[in-house]
Amino acid sequence: MEFELKILGSASATPFPDRHHTAQLLSVNGTPYLIDCGEGTQRRLLEYKLRPQRLHTIFISHLHGDHFFGLFGLLGTMNLTGRTEPLHLFGPAGLDEILTTQFRHSHTHLNFTLEFTAVDTTEHRLIFEDKNLTVHSLPMRHRVPCCGYMFREKPKRRRLLAEQLPAGLTPAQLTALTLGEDVRDAAGQVLALNAAVTTEPKHARSYAFCSDTLYTETLSELVHGVDLLYHEATFLDDMRERAATTHHSTARQAGLLARRAEVQRLIIGHFSSRYRDLEPLLTEARTQFPWTSLAIEGSTFSVAE
Repeated sequence: MEFELKILGSASATPFPDRHHTAQLLSVNGTPYLIDCGEGTQRRLLEYKLRPQRLHTIFISHLHGDHFFGLFGLLGTMNLTGRTEPLHLFGPAGLDEILTTQFRHSHTHLNFTLEFTAVDTTEHRLIFEDKNLTVHSLPMRHRVPCCGYMFREKPKRRRLLAEQLPAGLTPAQLTALTLGEDVRDAAGQVLALNAAVTTEPKHARSYAFCSDTLYTETLSELVHGVDLLYHEATFLDDMRERAATTHHSTARQAGLLARRAEVQRLIIGHFSSRYRDLEPLLTEARTQFPWTSLAIEGSTFSVAE
């Protein structure tokens, strides 16, 4: 079962010929989740043969245009192509007002329900869950209210060892074994010891998306140990004063946070258009955390069970 991240856009505020504004698609066990929706996102989805109508949940980090200007167009296309299923949208307060104004003045009437949830960008809290995963907000430090998102796959059940199972167990008893319980008969006699007939469950995977933010050391506690971490790296460290002024991070700082958080893998993105060549950013991040990759558009990052 897949747990993979597709990079759709990796530019900062000013686009670049080969880099579009921020957008990512996380696919978990066949379900896609869109993270940010910069300008051109729906076109990127089509280019990579990812059907927009399959989307049921969208997460927006903040209300700077390079992170959500593609949303209105995407919603409009969903409407024009006959969508009727509800769509869940998460983002900072005010996003609903912006969309309502656009709908009103363009005389757009959605034929599906848009269920908006305002996210408190100052808190780390559970905001969404479904059959696959839970999503928590991650407070960022930016010039406007901004949050990241932590995606954690739900704990998996223990795996049955078919050759060790006694005959005659009911479906309910087999389920109990996958939940870590021993199975007993009506008299309390053990029919199957969990430890003897099951193995450890497969790894529950995790991804943390850290959007635009000042370097924040305490963030390492919230994303500690995740399998995959995305952290913005708008500038090289020789421009750390510029980064601080604009409430962004450097590649070195992204690597430092990944090292302190003891994550498995780091992806850096949100590159300034001043950098035609991205290798210096990668090299700098790797001085702090060797297991770093660039958010090259079209690339896919998979996490094994």
